[in-house]
Amino acid sequence: MGAPLPVLMIPREGAVHLFKEAGNNNVGNTKIAGDTTFETLFAIHEADGVIVVQNNTILFEKYWNGMSRHYGHIWYSMTKSLVSSAFGLLVAQKKVELTASPVKYVPELKGTPWERTTIQDVLNMSTAMGFQESYTDTANLFYKYYGAVSTFPTPGVDIDPKTATVFSTYDFLTKVATANNNLQPGYKFEYCSPNVDVISWIIWKVTGKTCNEFIQENIWSKIGAEHDAYILADASYTAIATGGMNSTLRDAALFATVILNRGKIDGRQVFPQGWVDETLKLTAADKERYNRNDVYVPAKMPWVSYKNYWWILDEKKGEYCAVGIHGQVLYINRAANMVIAYFSSQPTAGSVASKEFIPKLNACRALSKKFIRQQY
Repeated sequence: MGAPLPVLMIPREGAVHLFKEAGNNNVGNTKIAGDTTFETLFAIHEADGVIVVQNNTILFEKYWNGMSRHYGHIWYSMTKSLVSSAFGLLVAQKKVELTASPVKYVPELKGTPWERTTIQDVLNMSTAMGFQESYTDTANLFYKYYGAVSTFPTPGVDIDPKTATVFSTYDFLTKVATANNNLQPGYKFEYCSPNVDVISWIIWKVTGKTCNEFIQENIWSKIGAEHDAYILADASYTAIATGGMNSTLRDAALFATVILNRGKIDGRQVFPQGWVDETLKLTAADKERYNRNDVYVPAKMPWVSYKNYWWILDEKKGEYCAVGIHGQVLYINRAANMVIAYFSSQPTAGSVASKEFIPKLNACRALSKKFIRQQY
């Protein structure tokens, strides 16, 4: 992604975290669907790489399409889960209130659709926006303005800093985004990426650090990453907090391992344990909000809720995911003490419409169940 698009570096620091390696084992040959093995299932569904980690031990690691252990790959919306985890530091430090309006910290949002929401609404994607997110409709408000300044430049859309209405993702929030006045914030889950820009802007205002700087200083420099990371920037060179993170697969799995360990790695508490646990503390309202969604629920996706930019499968088992378009997933299962991370190049952006998405996710769930039986 750094070849065609502007990026901002997120350097690593300190000692590298050392995963143990199990050596030869039968994980890749585990039959998942009929006679189809775990490895084959990923290979035929557009995967670029997959890694299975249990008890800090790499059980399986495989790459395709020129990908390797040392090659950076786009996270897309898995980035949202990273930003939420970073934001938890400010919540734990009582520097932000989840019940407050974002305007309390970002006065520029006064008069925008986000003035009437709480920060928790923003984290739960329940802000009642007046537009839908689209990756293919070039006439769509989201595609035309938000996409133009971020990840997919649009022919005919002005991004000249002297004349453009929208030159940054923050411009989209204050100048273009609309509200659905027939819907109450907090009532319904509706996936809307610009919500994450609100969170990144709050981070900047509260700490004086841009989102990429805050992630570098508080996360990437502390988890023992093997490689530097980088994040895509919009036309104004602001980090694309909603989907711009790039790293190696092992480092993505390392971040997920820190979350699996309730925020801790190598004796360091990187994320507040309470904030990590909060994502899995689902209320009836959390599930009802998700069930009102008119995209994922009719498609019979396996999620039971969406909270703090994480997709929940089973809160009792601690089974949940960070998900990005085109098939990027961090699968976490506390009951199996397992992380499965994978990058893909699925031709279709959305998970609901992609025939490659569910088979890989189901493979992760099936593999983890085998290990739960073995352990417990």
